[in-house]
Amino acid sequence: MSTGPVQPTEATGLGIRVRNLQRTYGRGSGTVHALRGVDVDFAPGTFTAVMGPSGSGKSTLLQCIAGIDRQTSGTVLWGPTDISALPERRLALLRRAQAGFVFQAYNLMPAMTVEQNVALPAVLEGRRVDWTVVTAALAQVGLADRRKERPGRLSGGQQQRVAVARALYGRPRILFADEPTGALDRTTGRDVLCLLREGVDIEGRTCVMVTHDPVAAGFADRVIVIADGVVVDDLERPSAALIAEKLSGLAC
Repeated sequence: MSTGPVQPTEATGLGIRVRNLQRTYGRGSGTVHALRGVDVDFAPGTFTAVMGPSGSGKSTLLQCIAGIDRQTSGTVLWGPTDISALPERRLALLRRAQAGFVFQAYNLMPAMTVEQNVALPAVLEGRRVDWTVVTAALAQVGLADRRKERPGRLSGGQQQRVAVARALYGRPRILFADEPTGALDRTTGRDVLCLLREGVDIEGRTCVMVTHDPVAAGFADRVIVIADGVVVDDLERPSAALIAEKLSGLAC
C-alpha cells in the first residue's frame, strides 16, 4: 500500500497495563458481568489480537483500555498514566494526543472529502492541519489520488483505508482496532492488516485489535483469548490453524 520504502523510526509505542479490570452493566438480578477481573499487559511496540466468542467481553475490554468506556473497577495504565483516574476532559485530551482508532463501521463524515476526514481529529482539537502530512498518510494507504473525493464514491475497502489514514495522521503511540476487517473482502482486509503490522514494525506503535478471524489474528505477535469476561488463553505468535483450534471449543 505504501508508495515507497519507509525508514524505521525510534519506537514510540506506549505500554498498557490492566489490573483487576471489571465491567458490569445493570443491577440486581439483571446484572451482566462483561469483564471479571482481567489482568493483562500489552508491551510497547507490539501487535496483540483479542479474540473470543460473541458476548465474551473482548470489545468491552478494548473500549475500557482505550478509555472509550469506563470500567466498574480496576486500573488501566498507559505508560505511567492511570487513565482510569483521569476526569473525562483530560482523558479525552490524552486519547486525542496518544491514540488512534479504527472501527469496522469506518465512521467517516459523508459530506467531507477524504482529506477532510483524515484531518478531522486535528480540526476538532483546534490544531493547525498539516495538509502535507494528510497527503502522506493517504499515500501510505494508497489513496493520495482520491483525496478530493467524498467517501460515498469509494468502495468499502477504500473507506476503511481512509479510516486507517485518519488514525495514522496524528502518529499515535497506540492504535486500537475493533473488527477493522470484518466488512472487507479477504484481499482488502489483508491490505489493512499489513498497514497495521507496518505501523508496529516500522513506527514502533502499540496495536491492540479485536477480531473474530484467525487469519487476521495471525498478523499479530500475540493472541489473547477471552471467554465469559476472563482471559482463558495467551498465545505467542500462533498460526491461524492453532488459533482456530483454540477457539473451536469456545463456540465462537
